[in-house]
Amino acid sequence: MKNNFSKNIKEYRLSASLTQGELADRLKTTQRKVSYWESGKIEPDLDTLIAIAEFFDVSIDELVGRPI
Repeated sequence: MKNNFSKNIKEYRLSASLTQGELADRLKTTQRKVSYWESGKIEPDLDTLIAIAEFFDVSIDELVGRPI
């Protein structure tokens, strides 16, 4: 999941013209976690993954699936 999720969350964030800090604020997390997600260092837990998918109005499959 790391590779595709990392690429996809960054693409969705950039498409929404958000900084890592802005996305973190909207998801009630830290900029460091967003950075780690995008670099593939960590993965979000299931609740956070659902929140990210809902925020970007995409399915979890789209979020963790093939590269955009």
